[in-house]
Amino acid sequence: MLKKRSLGFYRYYLLFFIFLSSSILSAQIPDYYNSINLDDQGDSLREQLHDLVSSTQHTILPYTSSREVDVWDALRMMDQDLEQEDPYLLLVYGYDDNDNNSRTDRTRYHIFSCHRSPCPEGTWNREHVYPRSLGTPNLGFDNAGSDVHALRAIDTDMNSLRSNRLFDAGQGNAQLTARGLFYPGDEWKGDVARMMMFMYLRYPTQCVATNVGYGATSYAPLNDMPDIFLEWNAEDPVSDFERARNEIAYDLQGNRNPFIDNPALAIKIWSGPQSEDTWGILEVQDYEEENYVFSPTITGDETCLSYTLNTTLDYAVYDITGKQLMQNKLKRCIDFSTYESGVYFVILHNRNVQQTIKIVVP
Repeated sequence: MLKKRSLGFYRYYLLFFIFLSSSILSAQIPDYYNSINLDDQGDSLREQLHDLVSSTQHTILPYTSSREVDVWDALRMMDQDLEQEDPYLLLVYGYDDNDNNSRTDRTRYHIFSCHRSPCPEGTWNREHVYPRSLGTPNLGFDNAGSDVHALRAIDTDMNSLRSNRLFDAGQGNAQLTARGLFYPGDEWKGDVARMMMFMYLRYPTQCVATNVGYGATSYAPLNDMPDIFLEWNAEDPVSDFERARNEIAYDLQGNRNPFIDNPALAIKIWSGPQSEDTWGILEVQDYEEENYVFSPTITGDETCLSYTLNTTLDYAVYDITGKQLMQNKLKRCIDFSTYESGVYFVILHNRNVQQTIKIVVP
C-alpha cells in the first residue's frame, strides 16, 4: 500500500527535480533504460520499450480509495501549478483564467474536485486522455483505466465537451474542429501526443493509437501511429511540468513515459518530423537522406525507391512542362500505371535534403 503524502511534500519534490534537471547534461540517459538497445529502431525498439514499461510497473493505483493513494491523490500531486504558492492544479486543455468562463480555466484550486455527477460549475474531475470507451476493450477503471501517465485534472465542463472525441489537427486554443472532433490546444498537444504514444506502447492491443487520433498515418511504416501525434511531438516540446509529472508517475507506479524522457524515441520507432533528442541518440541519417536511388527508372507500372532507412519522404511529380501532377508522402513506391507515355520528374525531399529524378514512362 502506498503511503499518503502531503501536497507540500510533492511541491518541494517537484521544485527540487526541476532545479536538478536544469543542471544535468541533457545527453545523460537514465539508468532505467540500461536494458534497451538504443541502436535499434522500429518494432524491435518498440517491443523492448513495451517490455520495460510493463515489467517495471510495480503498482496499479486504485481509481478511488479512502485507504491508500488513489488516482485523485496522484493528480493532486502530479498536476500542481508550480508557479503558484497555493496548490492550484493545471487543467488539461485549459487556457484562460480571466475570461469569466470556468470551462476554459487553465488552473483550479485543488479542493474543488467533483466526485459525483452532475458536477457544479467551476469544479474539476479526471480526464482519460485516452477515452475509456475507445479502448479495445473498454479501459474500465483499473490497469489502463487508472494509469496516471494518461490521466489529467480537467474542468468538468471541458471534460464533457471533449467527451470521447478523437483528437484532430487544429491551432490555437482547445476547441471542436470542423469535423466535430477535438483539438487539445497548442499548449497541450505535445503532452497529448506523448501520452497517446505511451498508452499504445504500454497497452498495444487495448489502446490502439489510430483509434484515438484522426487522419493519415503516412510516417509510420506499419501505419499504426497518426501523423498528428508525431507532428505534435515535434511542434510542442516537453515542458518542465511534463518532466516533473513523469517523475511522480515513476515514484507511484514504477514506470516512466519514454517519450517524455526523450521525444526522439518516436522517430526511432515510427519516423516522422525531427523532434528534440535529449540523449543525442539520433544520427544524421535517421532523419536526413543523403542519396535516393530509384529502380527501375523506366516503367509502366510502379517506380520504387530503394533505401534502407526507416523513414517517409515527401515527393512531387512534374511533367515535362513543369506542371505539378501529384504531391504526397512516399514510403516505397510511386504508381505510374495511369500516366501517359512521356518524361516526368520526381522531386524528393526530407527536411533540408532534396533530389530530382527523371522518370520515363514508355
